[in-house]
Amino acid sequence: MKNDSIKKYLIPNIPYLFVLWAFLKLGTAYRLVAGGDFAHKFIGLGQTVGAAFADFAPGLAPFDWLVGIVGAVAFRVMVYVKSKNAKKFRRDEEYGSARWGCPKDIAPFVDPKFENNIILTGTEFLTMNTRPKNPSNARNLNACVIGSSGSGKTRFWLTPQILQASADKNGGCSYVCVDPKGGVLGQVGHFLQKRGYRIKVFNSIDFSQSMHYNPLAYIRNEADILKFVDTLIANTKGEGKEGDPFWTKAETLLYCALIAYIIFEGPAEDRNMNTLVDMISGMEVKEEDDDFMNAVDYMFSGLEKRKPDCFAVKQYKKYKLASGKTARSILISCGARLAPFDIPQLREIMSYDEMELDRMGDRKTATFFVISDTDSTYNFLVALAFSQMFNLLCERADTVHGGRLPHHVRVLWDEAANTGQVPELQKLVAVIRSREISLCLFYQQMVQCKAIYKDNAETILGNMDSVIFLGGRESSTIKEISENWLGKATISMQTEVRSRGQSESFNLNTQRLGRELMTPAELATMPGDKCILQLRGLPPFFSPKYNLKQHPNYKYTAEADKRNAFDLGRLIDRRMKDINPDELYTVYEVDVPDEHMEEDEDILNYDDLDDPDTFV
Repeated sequence: MKNDSIKKYLIPNIPYLFVLWAFLKLGTAYRLVAGGDFAHKFIGLGQTVGAAFADFAPGLAPFDWLVGIVGAVAFRVMVYVKSKNAKKFRRDEEYGSARWGCPKDIAPFVDPKFENNIILTGTEFLTMNTRPKNPSNARNLNACVIGSSGSGKTRFWLTPQILQASADKNGGCSYVCVDPKGGVLGQVGHFLQKRGYRIKVFNSIDFSQSMHYNPLAYIRNEADILKFVDTLIANTKGEGKEGDPFWTKAETLLYCALIAYIIFEGPAEDRNMNTLVDMISGMEVKEEDDDFMNAVDYMFSGLEKRKPDCFAVKQYKKYKLASGKTARSILISCGARLAPFDIPQLREIMSYDEMELDRMGDRKTATFFVISDTDSTYNFLVALAFSQMFNLLCERADTVHGGRLPHHVRVLWDEAANTGQVPELQKLVAVIRSREISLCLFYQQMVQCKAIYKDNAETILGNMDSVIFLGGRESSTIKEISENWLGKATISMQTEVRSRGQSESFNLNTQRLGRELMTPAELATMPGDKCILQLRGLPPFFSPKYNLKQHPNYKYTAEADKRNAFDLGRLIDRRMKDINPDELYTVYEVDVPDEHMEEDEDILNYDDLDDPDTFV
C-alpha cells in the first residue's frame, strides 16, 4: 500500500522539482543584478543568469526560494488548467483500442508449477488456485469451449486437462467427464489409476459395462424430491412445443407422492426407480367408477390413517381430485415418460447405487459418463445425475467441510447440448466456485446453449471466465466473437489518387479508421492449429492449440503405448455369474420371526391388496 502511494503521488511530481530549481536560479540571477528598481534589474538579468546557473547547488537566500516555490506552483496550476480544458485525444485509440494479448498479460495468472495450471491454449495457462495472494488476479475455473465437429475439443482441450491429474495423495482435484464413445476413458483411465484415483463409470452404451446408478439413493428430504421431479420432467418432455401445462403439473403431483412414499415409507431395498415404475404400472383406473380403488390407493389410504399430514399423502390427495378419465390420461402420460426405465438392462442398473455422487470432493475420484454419439435415448440420465451432483456437493461442502471441498471437482461436460438440461444451472454456476467446483461446457455453436437455457444462457456464459474458440463456420457464433470478444482496433489507411493526362498528378491520403481484430470471414478460415482465448479482464489471445504429445504425461496414455489402454471389463467384473446347472451349490434359508418385523416393513406387500382391511 505504501509503495502504491509513492508511485501515485511522488513520481508524477518529480519533474516539478526541476521547475522549482530553474525558478530558484532565476531568483538568484535577479537578486545579483545591480540596481534598485525592477526595470534595471530585469534589463541586467542577462548578465547574471550565467553565473547563477553555473553553480548547480541552490542557494540559501529566502528570496531565491520564494521565487522558486511561487514559480513552480504557478507552473503546476497552469498545467492543471490546460489539461482540464484541453480536448480529449486518445492517440491510436480513436476508433477502438482492441489488441491481441501477449505473454506479459497472462503472466500474473500462471502458477510456476506446471501441473497446478489449467491448460487453456498452447501458450496460455491459468492457475488452479482460486484464491491467489493478489485478489484482483482471482478468476473462476469455469470455461466454455466452442468448436465445430473435428476442431479438436477432446484432443486439444479435454484430454490435456485430465493429464494434469496430481499424484499427491492429499492434493489434486476430482474429475467428472462426459465421454462420448468412451474414448477418453480408454486413453487416460490407466493413468488415473496409477495416480491414485478411484474410477467410476456409468456406461449408457453398454449397461453390462456400467456401474449402478440409483437416483433415489440421493433423496433425503422433500426439497430433493421436487428438484428430482423437475429435472426428470425437463429432460423427458420430448421434441416439439410443450402442450397444456396441466398435464405436467398433474404428473408432478403424482411423482412427488409416489417418490415420497417410496423414500420415507418403503424398505431400503425398494427405494429405486424400479419401484416407481411398478407402482405406476399397478395403478388401474376405471373411467366409469370414480370410487374404484387400486392397489396404490389402498396403500395411501393406510398411510393417511397413520400419517395424515405427511408430504406423500397431501400430494396424492391433490392428484386424486382428477376424475377417472383424467386420471387415466395422467397415468398414460407418466407411463410414456418413464418408458426408458422399463427396459430390463436399465432396471438392473438402477436397482442400487455405486456412483457416490456426493463423495467426489472427499477424495480423488474420476467419474466418467460414457454416452452414445448416435443414440440419445439415455443421455437425459447425465443431466439427471449432474443436477443431483451439483446440489449434493454444495450441500456437503457447507455442512461437512466448512464451505470448501477438500478436493476441487472439475466437471468436463462434453456434448452439453445433447445430454439434457440442469434446472437452475444459471444459479448453480454462480455459486459453485466458492465450494471448489468448476464447470466446463463444450458446445459446437453458442446458439446451442441459448436453445436449451433460453434467456438464462447469457447468465451461464457470463459466469465463464474463460471462453475458448477452436474453430467453426456457424454465422451467429463467429459474428458474436468478432464483435463482442475481439472488438475494433484503430488502424491507418492510405489511399492513392493518380491522374494521367497532359500533367500527371499523384495524391497520397492517410486516414484513421476502426477495424475488427478478425473479421467473420477471417474467423471462418482460421487455421486448424490456432484458437482464440478470451479470459475475463484481459485482451483476447490468438494462440496455437495445445499439442497433446508435448504433455509430460502423454507417455502414460493408450495412444503413446497400447499397454496403457484401460480395461473397463476388469473394473466392472463384479456381477453374479450365470448358474451352471451341472454344478452343486449350497443354499441357505433364513426365517425371520413375525414379532421382529416392524410395522412399516410390510407396507409394500401386494399379496393382500384385495382386502381393504390390510391397510387399516
